[in-house]
Amino acid sequence: MHRPFRFGVQLSRLPADDWAERLGRIESLGFDSVFWPDHFGDQWDPTAALAAAAAVTTRLRVGSLVYDVDYRHPVVFAKAAATIHLLSGGRHEFGLGAGWMETDYREAGIPYDRPGVRIERLEEAIQIIRSMWTQEKTSFEGRHYRVRDAARAAPLPAGDAPRVLIGGGGRKLLSLAGRYADIVGINPALPEGRVTPATASDLAPDRVRQKIGWVREAAARAGRDPDALELNSLVFLVALTDDAKPLREGLAKTTGMSAEQVADCPLFITGSPSEVRERLEKRREETGISYIVIQGERTEELEPFAESIVAPLAGT
Repeated sequence: MHRPFRFGVQLSRLPADDWAERLGRIESLGFDSVFWPDHFGDQWDPTAALAAAAAVTTRLRVGSLVYDVDYRHPVVFAKAAATIHLLSGGRHEFGLGAGWMETDYREAGIPYDRPGVRIERLEEAIQIIRSMWTQEKTSFEGRHYRVRDAARAAPLPAGDAPRVLIGGGGRKLLSLAGRYADIVGINPALPEGRVTPATASDLAPDRVRQKIGWVREAAARAGRDPDALELNSLVFLVALTDDAKPLREGLAKTTGMSAEQVADCPLFITGSPSEVRERLEKRREETGISYIVIQGERTEELEPFAESIVAPLAGT
């Protein structure tokens, strides 16, 4: 039994004069969600952007892909996420990660701790945040955070809290996702703190299956049903074309994968519409990945994808 396909769009900014219209267009094209990343530099703040996106749409889910745990205190995360979820009518998908982009830390003067420390902080933060969504008072004593009688984040209805999305590329982080997340993003590892030409190869098909195995194993050990987790992939390149061979061969040279591995790598969607649909369905059968998020700042490029991929597959 597989989960239905869902399709989302990731944005980092939009033109100031027609941002609302563009979000409405994304919704009308049949996409399920819109996501914002969390980096410094020339992009919009995700909390403000998601609240605005929720205000000008009616069906579109709004999510963070993903907040960096080191940029805000978990009490702040809990309150902001609960507020967006409440005001959007339950449409917030709350993504939180351990942080990875070294330049963000350097720009902001934030210590760039080793991955294990950042992952420890993430685990403590998730516990605090989830408690603040459901409990009248939250106290927590950990290595990284100490919270004393923090009030409930917002008056969310019982059983209605944001779904938690955690993405990662290494075993430790993906195991944490298996223990805590509702949605798990299957990502490449980024040990250098930046994207390199070899980054994509960490999502070659055999690596994807290994990563999903780590998630499922951790979920089962935590007493959770691995099949209840929704698996997500973030796509960096979409090229709908009847002749994908030259593009795949070019990507193979830069990534170190074979052309066939490129064709099956979740970071890239290449090929004719019928081939893409077939590959997405096959990948879902083999791995369980059903939630696909593509880049969407050039909204005029979303229409052909929506017509040939989203419309036939979404919800099936």
